[in-house]
Amino acid sequence: MNIDRIHLWDECLKIFKDNISPEQYKAWFEPISCVRCENDEIVLHVPSAFFIEQLEAQYYNLIGRTLFKVFGSGMQLRYQFNQVNDDPTTSVTMADSKPSPAVAPRPGATSNPFVKNDQSDIDPQLNPRYTFENYCGSVSNQVPRAIGEAIAMDERCKTFNPLFVFGPPGVGKTHLIQAIGIRIKERRPRTRVLYLTARLFESQYTTAVRQGKINDFISFYQSIDVLIIDDIQDLIGKQSTQNTFFHIFNHLIQNQKQLIMSSDCAPSQMEGMEARLLSRFKWGATAQLDKPDYELRLDVLNQRAAQDGLTIPPEVLAYVASNVTDSIRELEGIVVSLLAHATVLNREIDLDLARKVLANAVKVSRKQINFEMIAQQVSAYYNITPEQIFAKTRKREISDARQIVMYLAKKHANMSLMAIGTRLARTHATVLYGCNTIEQRMGLEKQLREDIEHIEQAMLS
Repeated sequence: MNIDRIHLWDECLKIFKDNISPEQYKAWFEPISCVRCENDEIVLHVPSAFFIEQLEAQYYNLIGRTLFKVFGSGMQLRYQFNQVNDDPTTSVTMADSKPSPAVAPRPGATSNPFVKNDQSDIDPQLNPRYTFENYCGSVSNQVPRAIGEAIAMDERCKTFNPLFVFGPPGVGKTHLIQAIGIRIKERRPRTRVLYLTARLFESQYTTAVRQGKINDFISFYQSIDVLIIDDIQDLIGKQSTQNTFFHIFNHLIQNQKQLIMSSDCAPSQMEGMEARLLSRFKWGATAQLDKPDYELRLDVLNQRAAQDGLTIPPEVLAYVASNVTDSIRELEGIVVSLLAHATVLNREIDLDLARKVLANAVKVSRKQINFEMIAQQVSAYYNITPEQIFAKTRKREISDARQIVMYLAKKHANMSLMAIGTRLARTHATVLYGCNTIEQRMGLEKQLREDIEHIEQAMLS
């Protein structure tokens, strides 16, 4: 008989509250709700995937001990979150990724080649967040994505077998190759799909040799229908492991099974990998993932913000996208950092916070700002001509724009008061007065602050 014990979650919350600070409890436990608690499974609804990462990184032991104390041994923890904020149709449920005595792993499914199991029942080790639906596309990844979708949609398509995806770290290789696996499992659930890293493959091989079970190891991998190996470059220099993988590779290809690999470099650059293995990497399709372009970076930021339930102003998104240019992983990390800072500091996300976060995370590229650029941006923003700024008129809107030019020239172009005055045909005393006036008004006038932030963003982007 199923017994709903959801009320016991309140007992857990009391224990959490007693063991952490009020600020930590409010930030990381108050937003959690218990969806279901029956028999040996408890399902917690959290605001975003970011919360799962933080709970497991910071509070995993506390949660595990608490569940054991309140529910006893064998309790399985699952998390549920909406991939898109406030949209239950995008809900995803994930098992806890760090099984402990209080949080037991799911029985039956396995990715361990030394565990005997039903040949149709293996855990594909795929992250449910890495789907094609939330894989942002642009020119920089158009070809690899098209190939990946072709493989996933038609099991008879062997033109791209094997698929070798390469590119620098953080450009979305892991997301893409797992999305292929997820789509295949959605369309053909009984297909034996397995994702793992080359480092784990090497570790399993070493264990198999030590235990005298190398035949079991090879037999297991030869039974896979779609084998997805991440960071294949980690096999470089591992001669014995490469030889074993060579035989597995040949068996899978000869039996029309799909192989998908990723690497941070092209096959031609993999010194230390067997030549016969490298030649096989090139049998199918080799697709490069380039660094994300601006449009892709902006899409990634918007999507990650939506997943984490964040409202990020457009000027902040543009600032981050303009300065974090190499890695999608870095972009997602910036969103996580913005959320953490906003939560802990109890403040809204704005340009000042973004600048602070980026200053600690990446080297912010700054344009060389000159006086002409500033005058052009200010006049364009206020819909006046640059000539009007230089004119002798004392109209309020022109005078304000002129003083903003003075302020920004001093701040961003590092010009002296004398140099600014010379460009505007004013004395250095007039420039000093204008700069001080703008600084004082910014402390009191919200609209002026926003105007200047928009102008600065336009100059720096």
